[in-house]
Amino acid sequence: MGRKDDCIFCKIIAGDIPSLRVWDSPVGVAFLDVNPLAEGHTLLVPRQHFADLRDMPPDTLGQLLAVAPALCAAIIAATGATGVNFLQNTGASSGQVVLHTHFHFIPRRDGDGLGYRWNAGNYSEGRAEVLQGAIAEALG
Repeated sequence: MGRKDDCIFCKIIAGDIPSLRVWDSPVGVAFLDVNPLAEGHTLLVPRQHFADLRDMPPDTLGQLLAVAPALCAAIIAATGATGVNFLQNTGASSGQVVLHTHFHFIPRRDGDGLGYRWNAGNYSEGRAEVLQGAIAEALG
């Protein structure tokens, strides 16, 4: 897919917008988020423009995510965090603001005041089985 001229992450990757990179490879880059939720909040992005996770070829995704364990460990070591939220948002309704696939590494500590809503629920009778079949069918 290459580069998209109006994409801020494509501009960062190209060096048109400065960034504080912590990792750089032919498949992607990782840099500090300019609006961090915590010190050390890092974004991992593919070099090629993919609007969201659904657009990424599996081999590209695998190559990009191969650095995730090392990046997570490095962020913990550098920040003294005791944990990391590793997340990816697909689509505006999930919170994706920049429409270029990216992964967040957010350092966490007990009592840091950060959080997220995890409002777990239940399925109505038979609904889980219907969804199971629909998802499996959609996967082919």
